[in-house]
Amino acid sequence: MIKIGLDAMGGDFAPEAAVKGAVMALDRLNEHSRIVLFGHRERICEILDKEGCPADRFDIVHTTEVIEMGDHPAKAFQAKSDSSITVGFGYLAKGLIDGFASAGSTGAMMVGSMFAVKPVEGVLRPTISSFIPTLTSRPAVLMDVGLNVDCKPEVLAQYALIGSIFAKSVMGIDSPRVALLNIGEEAAKGNAQAQAAYQLMEADAAAGKYNFVGNVESSYIFTGKVADVIICDGFVGNTILKMAEGLYQINLRMGVTNDFWEQANYENFGGTPVLGVNAPVTIGHGKSTPKAIMNMIISTEHTIESNAVGLIKEAFVK
Repeated sequence: MIKIGLDAMGGDFAPEAAVKGAVMALDRLNEHSRIVLFGHRERICEILDKEGCPADRFDIVHTTEVIEMGDHPAKAFQAKSDSSITVGFGYLAKGLIDGFASAGSTGAMMVGSMFAVKPVEGVLRPTISSFIPTLTSRPAVLMDVGLNVDCKPEVLAQYALIGSIFAKSVMGIDSPRVALLNIGEEAAKGNAQAQAAYQLMEADAAAGKYNFVGNVESSYIFTGKVADVIICDGFVGNTILKMAEGLYQINLRMGVTNDFWEQANYENFGGTPVLGVNAPVTIGHGKSTPKAIMNMIISTEHTIESNAVGLIKEAFVK
């Protein structure tokens, strides 16, 4: 039995959006998966009753507190010990659930990831990744997208290994093409960070750790023809991600809809996985709708089933 934890109190429209999304996910999950809702039991049951969904289709862990978006993440995680996020991470750390997802405080989710389940031994800095649209039939993975705005070359090289494992295990790509985002394709291009990272990735590729295809310019990352995994620091990655989200909204207002731009709709992916920690953790957008919550749950299930965390641990042991 796979148990997927969901913060029912997280997000701008919680608990309604979270609980409705959980109901939508029920018939899309595998038979051996079960959703565990963390939140105020009475409020959760009221929404389930309105949705015509029996409460016994879920496990419900009653909590009395909520970490708000304006709270200091680290202080609130400790002070609000009965919050849905803190209790959820407690269950995850003890192995009582197999993964945890929330559209609540990103800061608190990162505190839980770093101090409750902790980074994989050997990982310098965990990362958060995101899918970006491409002209092919599948999106590309971009990392980091905001967790670490400054990265040493050694950290970027680790991201390449982590991203390759994620793309292979979760996305089913046999030999993911990993590229370093740069201002030119040549090995000597870019600043000192990029040049040093290139050398480390080239050495890793020679050792058979992953399929490094060199530098990629930003004009090519949305084509899908050069790379499946694009590596950069969190400052650059977050800028690209928000630019793509902004362009999606502009096209939507202009009445332009197509398969490419739908890949930029966060609702279709639900959330971003935290990679490099000891358990599957998924962070959703604060404005998540029930559809986004549903897909966040499905994405978390897929990450659990793919054993991406176990494969990353194994790679760093080696």
